[in-house]
Amino acid sequence: MSKRDYYDILGVPRNSSKDQIKNEYRKLALKYHPDRNKEPGAEDKFKEISEAYAILSDDDKRAQYDSYGHAGIDSRYTTEDIFRGVNFDEVFRDIGFGSGGFESIFDMFFGGREERRPTRGGDLRYDLEISLEQAYSGLATEIEVPRRERCSECNGTGAKSGTSPKKCSECGGTGQIQHVQTRGFIHFARIEPCRKCRGRGTIIEKPCTVCRGVGIVERHRRINIRIPPGVDTGSQLILRGEGDAANGGGQRGNLYVVVNVRPHDVFRREGNDLLSNIEVNFSKAILGGEVEVPTLDGPAKIVMPPGTQTGAVFRLRRKGMPSLRENDRGDELVAVRVKTPSKLTSKQRELVEELSREGL
Repeated sequence: MSKRDYYDILGVPRNSSKDQIKNEYRKLALKYHPDRNKEPGAEDKFKEISEAYAILSDDDKRAQYDSYGHAGIDSRYTTEDIFRGVNFDEVFRDIGFGSGGFESIFDMFFGGREERRPTRGGDLRYDLEISLEQAYSGLATEIEVPRRERCSECNGTGAKSGTSPKKCSECGGTGQIQHVQTRGFIHFARIEPCRKCRGRGTIIEKPCTVCRGVGIVERHRRINIRIPPGVDTGSQLILRGEGDAANGGGQRGNLYVVVNVRPHDVFRREGNDLLSNIEVNFSKAILGGEVEVPTLDGPAKIVMPPGTQTGAVFRLRRKGMPSLRENDRGDELVAVRVKTPSKLTSKQRELVEELSREGL
């Protein structure tokens, strides 16, 4: 079934002020609170009006609802998000009762306390520096990562071998204590971590001698990784489940290997293209001919036409970096600089002077 309009639920016009919305919710809350109204459907009605008030009393949520309707709320907020920050205290205090708060509304009508679930382990980052040649061809290597791992002695329980943790008698294994007060027909609930077990839900009477009851130890893990050809500085390799272990047997975090490619003495990278420079002597530039140039695959040759000038660029197709996403390669762009000799022999000077007299 589709949800009813929030304004219709509270019986207020769309241009209502916050005070009008609060007043209408207060009246309906008194009427439909399940501790006061035992008729079938009263609890569902109280849930409905409380959700409507939670949305319409919040400026951001109300604007989202006014623009996109229920789709704008359901796609953006969880049930907990809807009620987080709503000042129910003020509503109930105004009608003569003490603090109700988010916990009482949410816990009473939207699922109660959630079961303790194992937390996920933390993610780790490893910075790997490689050469341009390694980025060009790819790299298989081994890295050593310091990380938190489950204690092998106690298998992560934290209890000494041969023993096991006991369920906390104070909180019944939930790790939380709920304090409830009743004033009239309103229940007030406050939830806090159990002090006896410190929120774990279990008590370790004899701690593990290796991890000292934590269940987690620090270890250095050697991991084989494969860096694909074509990576650049900032590229990330995600190794799922290779991060820190989690307390309580939860899922491991991930390991992010972040690549940094060292600057090269010969080549400069732009995207998948490589840029390089060569110097040619004066006579070669005038007469033209074959010139050897460096590439990451080894020396190659280009043919310069006669009269090549400084700044001329020659393109070597598919001599650049491999593409990570396509079966393709960039090009190598070779820029020419004509080298002017600073010292000449007497014979070279005579030849240059003769060329000068010829107008060159």
